[in-house]
Amino acid sequence: MQIRKQNIFNTTWAIIKFSVAWLYVCLNALILAFIPRGKLSVKYMQIFMRQFNWFMGVRFKIKGKLVSKRPLLCVCNHISVFEISTMAASLGGSFFAKKDIESWPLIGWMAKKFGVVFIDRRPSHALEALNAIKTKLDVVDYPMFIFPEGTSTNGAYVKNFKSSMFDIVEKTGITVQPVVVYYRLRDGTKISPDDLANHFAYFDNAKMDCGPLCKIERSAFMQVFHIMMLGGFLVEIEILPVPDLSGMDRKQMADTLHKIISDKYMENK
Repeated sequence: MQIRKQNIFNTTWAIIKFSVAWLYVCLNALILAFIPRGKLSVKYMQIFMRQFNWFMGVRFKIKGKLVSKRPLLCVCNHISVFEISTMAASLGGSFFAKKDIESWPLIGWMAKKFGVVFIDRRPSHALEALNAIKTKLDVVDYPMFIFPEGTSTNGAYVKNFKSSMFDIVEKTGITVQPVVVYYRLRDGTKISPDDLANHFAYFDNAKMDCGPLCKIERSAFMQVFHIMMLGGFLVEIEILPVPDLSGMDRKQMADTLHKIISDKYMENK
């Protein structure tokens, strides 16, 4: 299977789908206004994301199972915005996300209602971020997901994990489970590095040294539209066993989890 060539028909159909999808978002924002923030709103996110993935043409496939122990912090590689939509739809739970998203029109408000905790990753706000993570994990009975790379990438590799994100794990010993995400064409075939970077990944080219693959940069909203023009794709989510992190400091935890996730990703991407 090849990447679908873009033409006037694909573009027109994508415009229609994109318009309907955002009408759906606005309708759900009205519904969400009457749902209290908490376990119920997080459950509603799962329903919402399943429908939104359908609009985008994004399918997902799960391998493995999350452990039942709570609190549970799931760490995952990060290629684009579709980790959020597909993991929320398939696994439930909520996310720790970068603070920039909080200011996005409508989306930031909805994310907050969906239980997303926004983290300021600047070193000067490290203590505040760690306290926010601890506070959230102390009270929820659903999994929380975090992307320790601190940013999305072009999909060619998994960036080193920021060790500061594991300070709370070192201090509390909460359960951490690694999750690996792969992008595939809709029929399940692998995507070439060029196509992955140019069509499916979402990353800040200006801040990354990724050589000739840095050709196109889109906003998150235009990334959704672009995927609709392509007819969607498949996200494979592989849940790995819980590793033994006992006795490790946060740097060792970050390195260990990075190796587990990176090795598995590079083996199967």
